[in-house]
Amino acid sequence: MRTTRAMLIALLVTLSVVGAGLGPATAAASASVQEQTQCSFPFTATDATGTEITVDERPERVTTLNPSAAQTMWEIGGREQVVGLSQFALYLDGAESRQNVSAAGFGVNNEKVVGTDPDLVLAPNSISNETVLALRDAGLTVFRFESATSIEAIEAKTTLTGQLTGNCAGAAEANAWMTQNVDAAQTAVEGAERPRVIYPLGGGFVAGDETFIDAMITASGGSNVVADFGLAGYPELSDEEVIESGPEVVLISTPGGAAILDSEPYASTPAAENNRTVYVERNYLNQPAPRSVVYAVGNMTAGFHPDAYGGAQFVTRAEVAASMETDEPTETTQTTTTPAPVDDTPATAEPTDATSPGFGVAAAVLALVATTLLATRRR
Repeated sequence: MRTTRAMLIALLVTLSVVGAGLGPATAAASASVQEQTQCSFPFTATDATGTEITVDERPERVTTLNPSAAQTMWEIGGREQVVGLSQFALYLDGAESRQNVSAAGFGVNNEKVVGTDPDLVLAPNSISNETVLALRDAGLTVFRFESATSIEAIEAKTTLTGQLTGNCAGAAEANAWMTQNVDAAQTAVEGAERPRVIYPLGGGFVAGDETFIDAMITASGGSNVVADFGLAGYPELSDEEVIESGPEVVLISTPGGAAILDSEPYASTPAAENNRTVYVERNYLNQPAPRSVVYAVGNMTAGFHPDAYGGAQFVTRAEVAASMETDEPTETTQTTTTPAPVDDTPATAEPTDATSPGFGVAAAVLALVATTLLATRRR
């Protein structure tokens, strides 16, 4: 039963994960993590299913099966190529005009995916091999990524996405924007004492070591207490373990989430004693993509170390483009604003729409866990 619950809660994050996926590439075209500003076709790389995928020419129609893949396409200048995306990517500017390929509940609707008539489908690791094979049997070219566990993996995935879709210059610029802001945050807090941080996912599950969330916490000058326990992935902690870990800051990803400090076990932690939460919008905290890293790291660094990092160190996308003297401007959103200031008591109401990005996944997963537990007790 514990294993089943762990698998269900993992969907909180893996539904939004599209990782590095850098299997061995063929000699024809390497899926190298080195930045490439010029794309070439045909391009061949091995995906997470162990299949060599060849893209013969720049795809005009791309369908993304998870929100971080869609966000990446937006950031590298490929938004006009996207014809299909998941319901959790609808927060992106202009996404509502694309076909929603999500199935009722979790996963994707294969018929809707086929109906978008894509030249290329970008699939996350949370999509099963069976679904990938079914889409391939329907005649589609599908690249399935592996999970991302670090900022470097996100950088590599962005490069690979650019190579697959013909947006190499945009991918290089997006990666430069991401890495320069991560470097700026790390420089600002160098030598500072790291607060002990925890990110609750609900139902006792938390973000642990070997996850991109842990990597962002570390880059922001925090110390993930779950990683300090030697726990990887998204483990479940008991109330006693949460209290023992002694978090000084609790990460929250929904407005109103600070209320977690009012109930146990978090009411008995140093975070509650000092009323310390750091709010990062869920679409940034839970999605491994360049924009997510930039804004999540910016907000977390400002929240963990307000005296050292106030946003002045933030590097805009326009500044990066100018420094690279990019010949191919990319279409992006939110490229010149500084990270939103951290607010421990957000004024906006907590969303309750089960179809909203991120929150709907969490609510649905926890409901499914509860239903499964209840059914088990009745047997």
